[in-house]
Amino acid sequence: MKNILSIILTLTIMSCASQKTPVKTVSGVDLGQYAGVWYEIAHLPARFQKNCDCTTAEYSLTSNDYIKVKNRCRKSDTGKWTSVSGKAFVVPNSGNARLKVQFFWPFKGDYRIIALDDDYNYAMVGTNNRKYLWVLSRTPQLDESVYNRLVGKAAGLGFPVDELIVTRQDCSGR
Repeated sequence: MKNILSIILTLTIMSCASQKTPVKTVSGVDLGQYAGVWYEIAHLPARFQKNCDCTTAEYSLTSNDYIKVKNRCRKSDTGKWTSVSGKAFVVPNSGNARLKVQFFWPFKGDYRIIALDDDYNYAMVGTNNRKYLWVLSRTPQLDESVYNRLVGKAAGLGFPVDELIVTRQDCSGR
Protein backbone atom coordinates (compact mmCIF):
# COMPACT_ATOMS: atom_id res chain seq x y z
CA MET A 1 0.00 0.00 0.00
CA LYS A 2 2.86 2.34 0.88
CA ASN A 3 4.43 1.76 -2.56
CA ILE A 4 1.16 2.50 -4.35
CA LEU A 5 0.76 5.79 -2.48
CA SER A 6 4.36 6.64 -3.27
CA ILE A 7 3.80 5.96 -6.98
CA ILE A 8 0.58 7.99 -7.04
CA LEU A 9 2.28 10.91 -5.30
CA THR A 10 5.23 10.77 -7.72
CA LEU A 11 2.96 10.65 -10.78
CA THR A 12 0.88 13.55 -9.43
CA ILE A 13 3.98 15.68 -8.87
CA MET A 14 5.33 14.81 -12.33
CA SER A 15 1.97 15.61 -13.92
CA CYS A 16 1.80 19.02 -12.26
CA ALA A 17 5.40 19.82 -13.15
CA SER A 18 4.89 18.91 -16.81
CA GLN A 19 1.88 21.19 -17.25
CA LYS A 20 2.80 24.48 -18.87
CA THR A 21 2.32 27.61 -16.85
CA PRO A 22 -0.55 29.84 -17.98
CA VAL A 23 0.31 32.35 -20.70
CA LYS A 24 0.68 35.71 -18.96
CA THR A 25 -1.16 38.63 -20.49
CA VAL A 26 -0.42 42.33 -20.45
CA SER A 27 -1.69 44.03 -17.30
CA GLY A 28 -4.43 46.07 -18.94
CA VAL A 29 -5.98 46.99 -22.28
CA ASP A 30 -7.92 50.13 -23.19
CA LEU A 31 -10.54 48.59 -25.47
CA GLY A 32 -11.24 51.97 -27.08
CA GLN A 33 -7.62 52.16 -28.22
CA TYR A 34 -7.53 48.48 -29.15
CA ALA A 35 -10.61 48.81 -31.37
CA GLY A 36 -10.08 49.30 -35.08
CA VAL A 37 -8.24 47.44 -37.83
CA TRP A 38 -5.21 45.26 -37.18
CA TYR A 39 -3.08 43.71 -39.94
CA GLU A 40 -1.86 40.19 -39.37
CA ILE A 41 1.94 40.05 -39.66
CA ALA A 42 2.36 36.37 -38.81
CA HIS A 43 0.44 33.44 -37.34
CA LEU A 44 0.81 29.83 -36.33
CA PRO A 45 -0.78 27.43 -38.83
CA ALA A 46 -4.53 27.11 -38.42
CA ARG A 47 -6.96 25.17 -40.57
CA PHE A 48 -9.34 28.15 -40.74
CA GLN A 49 -6.58 30.39 -42.14
CA LYS A 50 -5.36 28.07 -44.89
CA ASN A 51 -4.38 29.99 -48.05
CA CYS A 52 -5.13 33.37 -46.43
CA ASP A 53 -3.22 36.50 -47.53
CA CYS A 54 -3.86 40.11 -46.58
CA THR A 55 -5.50 39.09 -43.33
CA THR A 56 -7.03 41.74 -41.09
CA ALA A 57 -9.01 41.73 -37.88
CA GLU A 58 -11.36 44.58 -37.03
CA TYR A 59 -12.67 45.13 -33.51
CA SER A 60 -15.65 47.41 -32.85
CA LEU A 61 -17.03 48.33 -29.45
CA THR A 62 -20.76 47.87 -28.96
CA SER A 63 -23.19 49.14 -26.36
CA ASN A 64 -23.84 45.50 -25.47
CA ASP A 65 -21.61 43.27 -23.38
CA TYR A 66 -19.38 42.22 -26.30
CA ILE A 67 -17.00 43.48 -28.97
CA LYS A 68 -17.77 42.90 -32.65
CA VAL A 69 -15.00 41.04 -34.48
CA LYS A 70 -14.58 40.80 -38.25
CA ASN A 71 -11.73 38.77 -39.71
CA ARG A 72 -11.05 39.14 -43.41
CA CYS A 73 -8.57 37.61 -45.85
CA ARG A 74 -7.93 36.98 -49.53
CA LYS A 75 -7.67 33.31 -50.47
CA SER A 76 -4.44 32.87 -52.43
CA ASP A 77 -5.77 29.80 -54.25
CA THR A 78 -8.92 31.52 -55.60
CA GLY A 79 -8.18 35.25 -55.30
CA LYS A 80 -11.53 35.73 -53.56
CA TRP A 81 -12.03 37.72 -50.38
CA THR A 82 -13.66 35.99 -47.46
CA SER A 83 -14.67 37.15 -44.01
CA VAL A 84 -16.16 35.88 -40.79
CA SER A 85 -17.83 37.90 -38.05
CA GLY A 86 -18.03 37.09 -34.39
CA LYS A 87 -18.20 38.42 -30.87
CA ALA A 88 -15.57 38.81 -28.17
CA PHE A 89 -16.44 38.80 -24.48
CA VAL A 90 -14.06 40.22 -21.87
CA VAL A 91 -13.01 37.74 -19.20
CA PRO A 92 -13.80 39.34 -15.82
CA ASN A 93 -10.85 40.57 -13.73
CA SER A 94 -8.43 40.27 -16.67
CA GLY A 95 -7.81 43.98 -17.24
CA ASN A 96 -9.48 43.44 -20.65
CA ALA A 97 -6.42 41.42 -21.71
CA ARG A 98 -8.30 38.11 -21.94
CA LEU A 99 -11.28 37.58 -24.18
CA LYS A 100 -13.48 34.70 -25.18
CA VAL A 101 -14.08 34.94 -28.92
CA GLN A 102 -17.11 33.33 -30.52
CA PHE A 103 -17.50 32.85 -34.27
CA PHE A 104 -19.86 29.89 -34.07
CA TRP A 105 -22.36 29.49 -31.25
CA PRO A 106 -21.93 28.03 -28.67
CA PHE A 107 -18.14 27.68 -28.99
CA LYS A 108 -15.83 30.33 -27.51
CA GLY A 109 -12.09 30.42 -28.04
CA ASP A 110 -9.31 31.68 -25.79
CA TYR A 111 -7.76 35.05 -26.75
CA ARG A 112 -4.93 36.49 -24.67
CA ILE A 113 -3.20 39.77 -25.43
CA ILE A 114 0.37 38.90 -24.46
CA ALA A 115 2.19 41.92 -25.88
CA LEU A 116 0.93 45.40 -26.64
CA ASP A 117 2.74 48.54 -27.72
CA ASP A 118 2.22 51.54 -25.42
CA ASP A 119 0.75 53.42 -28.40
CA TYR A 120 -1.25 50.41 -29.64
CA ASN A 121 0.78 50.17 -32.86
CA TYR A 122 1.39 46.43 -32.52
CA ALA A 123 0.14 43.52 -30.46
CA MET A 124 0.66 39.82 -30.03
CA VAL A 125 -2.22 37.49 -29.20
CA GLY A 126 -2.08 33.84 -28.24
CA THR A 127 -3.97 31.04 -26.58
CA ASN A 128 -3.16 29.35 -23.31
CA ASN A 129 -2.60 25.98 -25.00
CA ARG A 130 -0.01 27.70 -27.27
CA LYS A 131 -1.72 26.29 -30.38
CA TYR A 132 -2.59 29.71 -31.82
CA LEU A 133 -0.50 32.88 -32.03
CA TRP A 134 -0.89 36.08 -34.03
CA VAL A 135 1.45 39.04 -34.45
CA LEU A 136 -0.61 42.12 -35.32
CA SER A 137 0.17 45.65 -36.46
CA ARG A 138 -1.80 48.78 -37.29
CA THR A 139 0.05 48.88 -40.61
CA PRO A 140 0.62 46.12 -43.18
CA GLN A 141 4.32 45.93 -42.25
CA LEU A 142 6.08 45.79 -38.91
CA ASP A 143 9.65 46.85 -38.18
CA GLU A 144 11.86 43.74 -38.27
CA SER A 145 13.44 44.44 -34.87
CA VAL A 146 9.98 44.71 -33.25
CA TYR A 147 8.89 41.50 -34.98
CA ASN A 148 12.01 39.66 -33.80
CA ARG A 149 11.48 40.91 -30.24
CA LEU A 150 7.87 39.64 -30.27
CA VAL A 151 8.91 36.27 -31.69
CA GLY A 152 11.56 36.00 -28.96
CA LYS A 153 8.94 36.71 -26.31
CA ALA A 154 6.61 34.09 -27.81
CA ALA A 155 9.44 31.53 -27.84
CA GLY A 156 10.11 32.28 -24.17
CA LEU A 157 6.44 31.61 -23.43
CA GLY A 158 6.63 28.19 -25.09
CA PHE A 159 4.99 28.91 -28.44
CA PRO A 160 6.38 26.89 -31.41
CA VAL A 161 7.71 29.97 -33.21
CA ASP A 162 9.60 27.88 -35.77
CA GLU A 163 6.15 27.17 -37.27
CA LEU A 164 5.18 30.85 -37.70
CA ILE A 165 3.87 31.80 -41.14
CA VAL A 166 4.54 35.37 -42.26
CA THR A 167 1.36 36.80 -43.77
CA ARG A 168 1.56 38.39 -47.21
CA GLN A 169 -0.01 41.86 -47.08
CA ASP A 170 0.54 42.97 -50.71
CA CYS A 171 -2.89 42.40 -52.22
CA SER A 172 -3.53 45.84 -53.67
CA GLY A 173 -4.54 45.80 -57.31
CA ARG A 174 -5.52 42.14 -57.35
